[in-house]
Amino acid sequence: MTGVAEKGWARFPADARSLAWAEAARRTGVQVARDPQMQALWLQCEGTWFVGLDALPTAPDGSLDGVPLAGPATDTLAPLPVLHPAQLSITYPGYPRPRSGESAAAFGYRRNRDAAHVDGITAEGPDRRRMIREPHAFILGLPLTLCDPEASPLVVWEGSHMILRAALTRALAPYDPARWGAIDVTGAYQAARREVFETCPRVPLHADPGQALLLNRLTLHGVSPWREGAFAPPEGRMIAYFRPPMPGGVAAWLSERP
Repeated sequence: MTGVAEKGWARFPADARSLAWAEAARRTGVQVARDPQMQALWLQCEGTWFVGLDALPTAPDGSLDGVPLAGPATDTLAPLPVLHPAQLSITYPGYPRPRSGESAAAFGYRRNRDAAHVDGITAEGPDRRRMIREPHAFILGLPLTLCDPEASPLVVWEGSHMILRAALTRALAPYDPARWGAIDVTGAYQAARREVFETCPRVPLHADPGQALLLNRLTLHGVSPWREGAFAPPEGRMIAYFRPPMPGGVAAWLSERP
């Protein structure tokens, strides 16, 4: 995974195995997104984002409706760990609109900075203090619909994983590694994010069904606003994500090993 280690991301070419899985996931995803109970749970940002955490009923091996999760990306990641049900993330024309309860500042960050974040770092309490509660092994994105590149693509800050790793490692060094998941890293995280915005190129990662996107677990990433006039089918820009837990917890998450 040389590209992921150096750049923080990789885009894998189209493959018939990946396309077969994407087609099966799209069929199921359309039904999930139409379910009123799922909409009540996951449709946010004034109807422009279906968050869809664990919303696709994938098996622990990633298969769906008997179609295996396979292709160049999963070959690179093999052997795959036990996988959670995939996220079904869907954006629609007009994204972003304010999320329920979102402050003006938070919405501005969503609109102007793509809501850039590192997965696994959660915001807690009224002051939204950051803790590394959910360290992931990797982020695998599988596009399910054919859209224009300007239809709210995933965006990354290339090389950001190295800046985040160094900053968080320094912040946690004085503490027992067994407690790292409970340490407030807000200051270090926000300072590192500012450095990333100033020094790392922002790269939109468009991909079509059959391709795959793989991110380093520490890569700063987000979702771009939908550019007016960008094409997508009626079901929107739909992508499935797998983020399995990192064996070894926060210490392993911060290490350089794949």
